Amino acid sequence: MDRTSRDRDGEGRARSGRPRDGLGRPLPYGVEGVPRQPEGVVRAPGETVREAQRLLDAGMPFHAHEVFEDAWKSGPAGERDLWQGLAQLSVGLTHAARGNADGGARLLLRGAARISGQGDPYGIDVGGLVRWARALAERAGEVTDAAAEAPRLLRP
Repeated sequence: MDRTSRDRDGEGRARSGRPRDGLGRPLPYGVEGVPRQPEGVVRAPGETVREAQRLLDAGMPFHAHEVFEDAWKSGPAGERDLWQGLAQLSVGLTHAARGNADGGARLLLRGAARISGQGDPYGIDVGGLVRWARALAERAGEVTDAAAEAPRLLRP
């Protein structure tokens, strides 16, 4: 494949075919990376939460964000803020773990604001996630280990 041209999917949209690490950072072609999440997977809400939690626990919040992205694109319009907010929390953790403290803090606070007041749909601990995101954002600049900082999505 000619690496000077952009990778394209079957419909001609630009898609990077480069392998990625657990935090979604591109690796050089030919290096083995973490398998990418398939796009456009329609899951039941409980399955979405379970898969995202598995990825968060494994220190792969970038990949968890992709699971939440599928949920907001395929779910009911009334749940869009919930799934987008959870995706923003995952990306915020991704940025914090990559060393982008300011960007991570902004996304964590934006995600917390988006899910705040949602109740606890599907057993998701919205209040706990809001507190977690705000606390992590306040610690911006500290070294963040994505797996060690992974939030619990469900109420205890």
